[in-house]
Amino acid sequence: FWYNPELKSTNFLVPGLIAVILMMLSALLTSMTVVRERERGTIEQLIVSPVMPYELMLGKLVPYVLIAFLDVITVIAAGRLLFHVPLVGSPALVLALSAVFLTAALGIGLFISTVSASQQTAMTTAMVGTQLPSVLLSGFMFPISAMPTAIQWLTNIIPARHFLFILRSIFMKGGGLSLLWQPALLLLGFGVVMLGLCSLRFRKKL
Repeated sequence: FWYNPELKSTNFLVPGLIAVILMMLSALLTSMTVVRERERGTIEQLIVSPVMPYELMLGKLVPYVLIAFLDVITVIAAGRLLFHVPLVGSPALVLALSAVFLTAALGIGLFISTVSASQQTAMTTAMVGTQLPSVLLSGFMFPISAMPTAIQWLTNIIPARHFLFILRSIFMKGGGLSLLWQPALLLLGFGVVMLGLCSLRFRKKL
């Protein structure tokens, strides 16, 4: 009520919806990158190339970060122009922390791509593995404080949960980095871990 005195549901829901949409889109973007190479028969070219696995994963990730960043700008602009959601905080901070979140979300899709046997499997896994947790366990639909303690602990591994807190804090409270450094650090760590797992999972052999 303090930060939404008119009790407009859009002011509360749209930032959460931005987090859910970006989580799903980001995972889908990268979920078929490596498995597509395998299905097309071009995986051999990657295996014999002189690049290291982590360099290959970074190369696969960076272009999609740029694409997803355009999605960030689009959905934030839609929230402001179509739904008139006020942005009390810094737009630059929103974009900067969105980049951190995208690294984690795209890393999940990339990891799915390295363990999937087909593009169809990768797409289905990315949809189910990101949509349901992002909607049900991020605090978007249900307050985390009302969940059982075990589930509350489980929500900490959902990147959308931390990004949703960041967006609502910046949009509604005007929160700065002094308030948001912890979830930002968790997202950064999550992205590094996922990139490391992708590098370990991708073996340069048939």
